[in-house]
Amino acid sequence: MRDRWLNRYLAIPLLATFILIAGCGAGGAANSGAINGANTPADKTEGDSTNGQSSGGNANLSIPEPTDPVQEQLAALSTAEKIGQLFIVGMDGTESNEPIRELLQKRHVGGIILYKNNIVNTEQAVGLLNKLKQENKHNPVPLFLSVDEEGGRVSRMPAELVKLPAAGKIGATKDSKAAENLGELIGAELTGFGLNMDFAPVLDVNSNPDNPVIGDRSFSDSADVVSQMGLAEMKGLSGQGIIPVVKHFPGHGDTSVDSHLGLPVVEHDMERLRELELVPFQAAIDAGADVVMVAHLLMPHLDPDRPASFSKAVIQDLLRDELGFKGVVISDDMTMGAISEHYPIGEAAVQFILAGGNIVLVGHEIEKEKAAIQAITEAVEQGTIPMDVLDQRVYEVLSLKQKFKLSDDSAKGPNVKELNQRITQFLTEYKLK
Repeated sequence: MRDRWLNRYLAIPLLATFILIAGCGAGGAANSGAINGANTPADKTEGDSTNGQSSGGNANLSIPEPTDPVQEQLAALSTAEKIGQLFIVGMDGTESNEPIRELLQKRHVGGIILYKNNIVNTEQAVGLLNKLKQENKHNPVPLFLSVDEEGGRVSRMPAELVKLPAAGKIGATKDSKAAENLGELIGAELTGFGLNMDFAPVLDVNSNPDNPVIGDRSFSDSADVVSQMGLAEMKGLSGQGIIPVVKHFPGHGDTSVDSHLGLPVVEHDMERLRELELVPFQAAIDAGADVVMVAHLLMPHLDPDRPASFSKAVIQDLLRDELGFKGVVISDDMTMGAISEHYPIGEAAVQFILAGGNIVLVGHEIEKEKAAIQAITEAVEQGTIPMDVLDQRVYEVLSLKQKFKLSDDSAKGPNVKELNQRITQFLTEYKLK
């Protein structure tokens, strides 16, 4: 009897010890998994705290890293969809058609530019833009819908809207508020149509009175005035949700050849460029410019072999490294004579991306648009454009689209009567009639 009692007495602490060990073992396994899963340092103890919270009984709960929505969007794209984001293309006609549908739905192009011959009147333009958005709905990324709307002789707006003055007249006021108001009015017009990108302001300094292409498109022959006015117009445009594209880097003001027809040669060295042509661009970059357009100029002191529009010395070394630009670089239209008369468009497009560019603008001719897209596709497939370079270029494009909250939602159309009243008041106030 005594032996049976003694055995029971000894069994109780043994059982308790077994339960305790088993419980600790289970807890240790669970905690080990949490630590490994969260990459928590092994020397953390109960008294430590993480991210300002006492660890206590939850010492090993992991806190997820913040997600990058741009990276998530990029990762979800196919290679063909990524390549499409490197292009803004033009179209023929005043209605959507099979060639532009193919570029949208099979080539996944990231944007469209409209010219004067695409726009008849307000109703037609709104209908066309809404149709293009609708036809892009199957793509995971909304479109850039862009125009050259500077005021003066470079305007795409229909005749129902009162004409806005050229930049030269705005610059002559010496009032930056006038330039900001110009940007606001242009922005209000474009937003009403459903557009979201404007190839303006012009930051070229009008230093050559014989220049056949810039002239009064520039605010002034003074770099300081161009800087002041250009930044103000940028502010006005972006305040309306329109992406400003500053142009034509590194400066088209002192040329004697129209780059639509031939390749201008600019003989200035870096000392001269830093003193004049680059001043407004540096100011714009310092003010947070999102997009820079690079001109078709041959600048022998920077690169004797390639035009600025696909020169690494100009785009990567000067614009990005020296001036500190971190945004999106777009080429001037690759169908312009400066390129088409001298270089195969596919080669120019590939070299532009490798030189540090993001978006190839091909404004005309469906066959040239297809050729440029095909050339970049083959360059990616062959490794000439490495995947990490493609991803970086597209990441910057997607970042811009997300920053400005682009969407393919339909537009209602501008209030033409109200806009005309505002424009007339603006012209009267600054004596610009």
